Amino acid sequence: MAKENTQTFPTYRGHPLVRCGDVIYYGSMKDKYVVKLEIKNKKRVKDMEVADRVSIQLMYTDSSNLSRKQIVKSSEKNGLYLAMDIADAWLTRALSD
Repeated sequence: MAKENTQTFPTYRGHPLVRCGDVIYYGSMKDKYVVKLEIKNKKRVKDMEVADRVSIQLMYTDSSNLSRKQIVKSSEKNGLYLAMDIADAWLTRALSD
């Protein structure tokens, strides 16, 4: 029997999260939009590094667009929690259209 190679990603509010270094993609590449969160700065809290400044970009997943035209909205927030909250609102609204 062949074992099917399926990956399951962690999710936040029903959408997958994929992380590569300091970049987190929120949403599915199968959908029309995805949110890219990039950790720009970190700070030390006790003995742990946490995200301080996070760049947020709502993007089209269609790669036929030029890179500048792929970005629909962008912002920068302090802290990953606030950035994820904004990312979820943007993605939910964009996918409902």
